[in-house]
Amino acid sequence: MRIARGLAPARGFERGCAVAIGSFDGLHRGHQAILARLAEGGRERGLPLAVLTFEPHPREFLQPGAAPARLLRLRDKAELLAARGIDQLRVLRFNAALSRWDGAAFVARVLTGALAARHVVVGERFSFGFERSGDVELLRAEGARRGFTVDEVPAYCVDGEPVSSTRLRAALAEGDLALARRLLGRDFRISGRVVDGRRLGRQLGFPTANLRLHRRVPPVAGVFAVRATGGGLESRAAVASVGTRPTVGGTEWLLEVYVFDFDGPLYGERLDVDFIARLREERRYPDLESMKAQIREDARQARALLQS
Repeated sequence: MRIARGLAPARGFERGCAVAIGSFDGLHRGHQAILARLAEGGRERGLPLAVLTFEPHPREFLQPGAAPARLLRLRDKAELLAARGIDQLRVLRFNAALSRWDGAAFVARVLTGALAARHVVVGERFSFGFERSGDVELLRAEGARRGFTVDEVPAYCVDGEPVSSTRLRAALAEGDLALARRLLGRDFRISGRVVDGRRLGRQLGFPTANLRLHRRVPPVAGVFAVRATGGGLESRAAVASVGTRPTVGGTEWLLEVYVFDFDGPLYGERLDVDFIARLREERRYPDLESMKAQIREDARQARALLQS
């Protein structure tokens, strides 16, 4: 899959494509339904498949103090899109200038100007442009004038309710990983490179692999039973903590993973951590011995849960 930022022509990008538009945060089953329709429409028309997305997430720019937790980093999103057969990913920087374009300007500058789109796929009740001035009806009218077709994909429902990034964030925040799994069609995953830390876990007898989250707000928090892949590991049982480590005066959000029955080096390795079940919330302990006893109990519970 080829990736380009901005609207300038990019090597390897074909003008004239079938394109899906959206933030695609989480790439949940609703997004997957849009991508499936994109693939169908692209094949029928003999067009390359493209996705147009935004970085940062529009709400991170428009409402920085109230932006939702990011479900996927751009790199992870790109990998998932590539695995689904997308040929081209165009990333637009969401900034003050872009936020002021109305719907017609967005169509002219982006869809027909930069992409020469011939088929556009969006989700139900899609809106875009300054103050949401653009909608599916505007897209259809502009498409009839400019030579592209529009496909609006109905909401994908799970348990009788539409799947959305908002609903997925709520499930993760509540620790309902079973619901999150149904919304995603897979386990929720955080990926990253293992960084060197204070090695406190090793001193306590529980050596951890530490991953920086690179998010303003994490979508999950607490202690979890997980499975880790990477650095020679393949879906290995583990227990993990997502938090700031208040007992030792931490302030940075970290994902700490203690892989059972493994003591090999993981520094610098890329690790994929699949979240299976939430065990508890993060706590502050009066001393390290109390924290060590709780980690031991967390590990016991995670082992039993993953074995079952």
